[in-house]
Amino acid sequence: MAISKVLIVDDSETELVNLKNIVASTGAVVSLARSGSEAVSKAKAEQPDLILMDIVMDELDGYAACREIKKDPQTSAIPVVFISSKHQKADRLWAAKQGGEDLISKPYTENQIVEKLKAFN
Repeated sequence: MAISKVLIVDDSETELVNLKNIVASTGAVVSLARSGSEAVSKAKAEQPDLILMDIVMDELDGYAACREIKKDPQTSAIPVVFISSKHQKADRLWAAKQGGEDLISKPYTENQIVEKLKAFN
């Protein structure tokens, strides 16, 4: 499956813009969400090929949003990659337990994001 549509979820405008620029440079169409609940509804409506999601967000955090996405038959097959400042071994294990495919630690490099997109192609 080629990654042509990516949903980026973060409550930081700076992170959204940075990730959007990196992902758009690969030719993928980018959609943005600023909360976990917005991510869940956009995942259903837009059916992205991949979701890049922050963990620490108000209202509905990334873990809870991932669980919602994974339990819905409409969105359960969409891979979720967490991008977070949480990067301990326990965080990686918990991310996987929630249904996440991987966790990329902040600060990340452009190359890390591009390589992760390529890994799903």
